[in-house]
Amino acid sequence: MAEQAARIMVVDDEATARISLAEILRLEGYQVDTAASGEEALSLLKKSGPFDLMLLDIKMPGMSGLDVTEKVQEKYPGVVIILLTAFGKLETAIEAIRKGASDYLLKPSSVPEILESVHRGLTKHQQAQKRQHLVSQLQQTLSELATVEGTEAVEEAAVPQPNRFVQIRDVVMDRQKHIVTLRGKLLDLTPTEFKILTCLIETPDRVWSPQELVRQAQGYETDAWGARAIIRVHIRRLRKKMETDPSAPKYILNMRGIGYMFASGESTGKG
Repeated sequence: MAEQAARIMVVDDEATARISLAEILRLEGYQVDTAASGEEALSLLKKSGPFDLMLLDIKMPGMSGLDVTEKVQEKYPGVVIILLTAFGKLETAIEAIRKGASDYLLKPSSVPEILESVHRGLTKHQQAQKRQHLVSQLQQTLSELATVEGTEAVEEAAVPQPNRFVQIRDVVMDRQKHIVTLRGKLLDLTPTEFKILTCLIETPDRVWSPQELVRQAQGYETDAWGARAIIRVHIRRLRKKMETDPSAPKYILNMRGIGYMFASGESTGKG
């Protein structure tokens, strides 16, 4: 498992609890270090870098687990922290979560309970790392696109593009970038939704049958029943994204028994 390589720090001033918990986690395949105090934990962090997860006793001489949590979250916000305490109070739990703890367990907790909490925490950590990686990739891609668009801007400006934008009422479609805005707000459309909406917007007030829309947007033929089932799903999703009240649409209207159209004026339809 990927999480077996995770680095965990166990912080507890009670040697028996610290050593036994560390051994349990090592048997599960984790890399485990220990600290006997909050000060020692922060020193270890400074020396060896952030851990994936920390198990902290709340009540310790000197720095408490809550104090350590606050310090760790300031400098290493990605570290997942699980707090352990023999004194369970609602106020303490609330304070723990407020300071950034991922979980709060009462001592003594059963081994399965601790391992489940650790598993949840590491899953959360991995998901956060994945999101950060994807965001970095997206930022890099956008930067590269901006560079490419910058070099092509002069060429694009020289080529007339009279049909790039289509506007019907307060809906604007950019054919080149494959984006649609409604009242200035970008719509999050799937490729199929964009193709269906393109058909409708480019021919306002023209009714398209479901079979025509399947053929145009998805590139294959199907029978009337199958086409209705397919297109109905996409129309429902488009209405959720566009209509103030999807049950009383004003943009994408249903001509019962025939098909769908994009209304060029203020109208209300059903279905």
